[in-house]
Amino acid sequence: MLVTRNCTTFAGRMKSNIDLQQLKLRYGIVGRDEALDDALRTAVQVARTDLSVLIQGESGVGKEVIPRIIHDFSLRKNKRYIAINCGSIPEGTIDSELFGHEKGAFTSAIGEHEGYFGAADGGTLFLDEVGELPLSTQARLLRVLETGEYIRVGSNEPRRSDARIVAATNVDIPHAIREGRFREDLYYRLCTINIKMPPLRERHGDAVLLFKKFALDTAAKYNIPDPIRLTPEAEEVVNRYKWPGNVRQLRNITEQLSILSQERSITPDMLARHGVVPNSDTETGIVALNGKTSSSPHDYENEIKWLAHAVIELRNEVNELKSHLSHEPAALSTGIAPAIKPAATASAPISVSGHTMQPVESHPHPIDEEIQTAEEIVEDETLNLFDMEKRNIILALQRNHYRRKAAAEELGISERTLYRKIKDYGIEE
Repeated sequence: MLVTRNCTTFAGRMKSNIDLQQLKLRYGIVGRDEALDDALRTAVQVARTDLSVLIQGESGVGKEVIPRIIHDFSLRKNKRYIAINCGSIPEGTIDSELFGHEKGAFTSAIGEHEGYFGAADGGTLFLDEVGELPLSTQARLLRVLETGEYIRVGSNEPRRSDARIVAATNVDIPHAIREGRFREDLYYRLCTINIKMPPLRERHGDAVLLFKKFALDTAAKYNIPDPIRLTPEAEEVVNRYKWPGNVRQLRNITEQLSILSQERSITPDMLARHGVVPNSDTETGIVALNGKTSSSPHDYENEIKWLAHAVIELRNEVNELKSHLSHEPAALSTGIAPAIKPAATASAPISVSGHTMQPVESHPHPIDEEIQTAEEIVEDETLNLFDMEKRNIILALQRNHYRRKAAAEELGISERTLYRKIKDYGIEE
């Protein structure tokens, strides 16, 4: 049973004497949101202690700046600061990476390895995506937090590390505890101090300020004489959009517009071409399909609604096209306009960048046939969610030239999760 208990938080009631504006300038932080200011104050206040800190927030909110502030304002600032992504280390080697190993501990261990805890002794160790750690590694981490002792892989001799631990996660830890994926005792040990980073959609007005910063940064980086700017209507769109990918998504879109747009005044139509459409009916579904809402359980109801809406719209377009091409028997039999090059038949496999993808079998329907219900559509094998996820993974890998880390960031999952899905789906790289 999950025990209900709150982590200790440093409330914003204690006024810090730190100049927040100078702090933001130093670390390139832009925003006026009070929740963001509270997170920064807490980081400075807790810095001079040795308490463990857990930073929680959705993917892309900028959690990585908090441990850097904690280290720089601590008594350990002249020692090493090491940041590692727990989700990017293969499960078979993560214990060796964290705690080190002895020579001959396993086949490829040709020498001793110090490990991150040994290297960060006296300094600060930032464990990003700590929610992705295997349960066996979680038990080892708990021992280090409680006693400062750890054992290298292949050794029986305890070692000590005085590394200060700061962890971050976008996982709903209480939910993971209920599912048996995260140790409850480790959660409370990590969460001595809890810092929550607000999502961009809750930082009212900050999205426009961030857009302007990223536009100026991109112009300076690539020697663009005229930075892009938002029209008043576009500013309204940017403020109203939910930003499922948070600050990371906003930065990527701003950079794309800065480089690719011929016009320097960005309008709502230009934003829409990059998927920035507030109150979009498809927004929730797309977010769920791409795995962006990792801080909450998967919403299959919204996904089903989005799939149904998309298929109905597609069928309406096909039926309209059939009515215009009624004099073309070939077009009616396939539902494809003659203008589209019929390079492959419906039964032939299609090769995309080295991947063979089997085409979906076509089932012609009479024009006056009633549209299937949402439940029937989702049950149709041609819209199998697993097939769609596999296709999304392949496309993300192709867009990122098969760089797993970049593809995982685009999909909103950890690199280890992406690696596992590649193996499960039999995707060849």
